[in-house]
Amino acid sequence: MLPGMPPVTDPTNVYAADGPNLLSPAVAHDVYRVYVPNSGSGAVTEIDPKSYRVLGTFRVGKQPQHVVPSYDLRTLWVNNDLGNSLTPIDARTGKPGRAIPVVDPYNLYFTPDGKHAVVMASQRHRLDFRDPHTMKLQRSVPVPCAGVNHADWTTDGRFFLVSCEFSHQLLWVDTGAEKVLKTINLPTGSMPQDVKLSPDGTRFYVADMMSAGVWIYDVTSRGPRLKRLLPTGAGAHGLYVSRDATRLYVSNRGIGTISVVRFRDDTVITTWRIPGHASPDMGNLSPDGTTLWLSGRYDAEVYAIDTTTGRLRARIRVGSQPHGLTVWPQPGRYSLGHTGIMR
Repeated sequence: MLPGMPPVTDPTNVYAADGPNLLSPAVAHDVYRVYVPNSGSGAVTEIDPKSYRVLGTFRVGKQPQHVVPSYDLRTLWVNNDLGNSLTPIDARTGKPGRAIPVVDPYNLYFTPDGKHAVVMASQRHRLDFRDPHTMKLQRSVPVPCAGVNHADWTTDGRFFLVSCEFSHQLLWVDTGAEKVLKTINLPTGSMPQDVKLSPDGTRFYVADMMSAGVWIYDVTSRGPRLKRLLPTGAGAHGLYVSRDATRLYVSNRGIGTISVVRFRDDTVITTWRIPGHASPDMGNLSPDGTTLWLSGRYDAEVYAIDTTTGRLRARIRVGSQPHGLTVWPQPGRYSLGHTGIMR
């Protein structure tokens, strides 16, 4: 176990603390909102998830990519990639604060012990370890790949798997040593995206836009070992675990569908199609797990999808190129980052 990491509550389900409406006291009074970073218009749109109404839009830095909950659940960080800054949002009020200079923050994660923020500095080919509160740089780790973007951690927090979308590679990283241990090559032409650990901690799933599916890796003592590719659909992109930890939702951006994968046997049990043209990208679940919220990357819209029936509940117009939206608050004890990887 990574020293300083909160104890695992259930070794058979790393998402045990993320069940329906299991909100921490720390978020009990936070406003319920969907925050949508519009990469093409440099702004964040706020949506009321109960009425599906747009409440307002505020300016941030250039090309905001993701809205990321902090480890301590108190701040939502807007990753202004080309603006070289992070804009904090007060989780209690939903109000933005003054931006903090941070180089190339394409995406943002937090180590399971809460000691470091990890900036995916994609254009700089680095993992930047920073103070999780002030974002002051602690250490830069060069990476031997192009386009570092998404990650997730092992059950014990000692290692994390990182995707590199522009060089069809994955990185196996030692958390404590802050060191890349292994580079894993995918087939030429692959474009790995979101990464997610299985509830029992035995497998990693890696969405691949160009391979039209999800790579499944067994977790071994020597690192990830490729098991197989699970076909889902063109542009496989985002990965989200159901609140009961029995299913994985895969957003297929290129074909406008959501694949529902059963963890028990890694089988696609159903596929939901969003009516009309759609480009489902990144997002998260509602606190009760009944709604999957996803950005429509190339359609300037957001989708609210019923997770019981797959029916589209709402289609909401937002700004240009909406990307890594988050739904807040989320169940869980702490955040590992991205759009809300909670444990």
